Amino acid sequence: MSNTLRPYLTCVRNTLTAALCIQNFPCQQVERHNKPEIEYRTNEELLLNPVLICRTENEKVFIEPSINSVRISVKVKQSDELEEILARKFTSFLEQRAEAFRVMRRRAVQGYDISFLITNVHCEEMYKHKLVDFICQFMEEIDREINELKLSVNTRGRAVATEFLSAFT
Repeated sequence: MSNTLRPYLTCVRNTLTAALCIQNFPCQQVERHNKPEIEYRTNEELLLNPVLICRTENEKVFIEPSINSVRISVKVKQSDELEEILARKFTSFLEQRAEAFRVMRRRAVQGYDISFLITNVHCEEMYKHKLVDFICQFMEEIDREINELKLSVNTRGRAVATEFLSAFT
């Protein structure tokens, strides 16, 4: 992990650890249902203050806690047009396989690239610190993966251009 990424991920890790203090809270409208309050927003008093953590203008995390769920929205670094395309394609690939991740949402929140929804059931079935580790590692890996894809595309483009231009010499 780079030295510039470390304080950002430490802040995200500490905030997520505090936000994941969620509990079982049944729906107040429908008996015997337990719906994530952050998604349905039926009672404003059950929603906690959202937290926005920004590394840059183009790279940020939005954490929205409630009494029984937490929604984490991540905006991945996109400094140029190629990174925007790669990030969009990569996140759509992951969103199509959201059920394999169990905590990933199929649709990201408007203005963000990818979103996670952690409910009290996830916290009961899994270790909280492992969930936090997964989110932080995911943020680290997606940044690294997009950089590797960008290098690969540039290398292939250079090879194609060299081959194409060698026909003219």
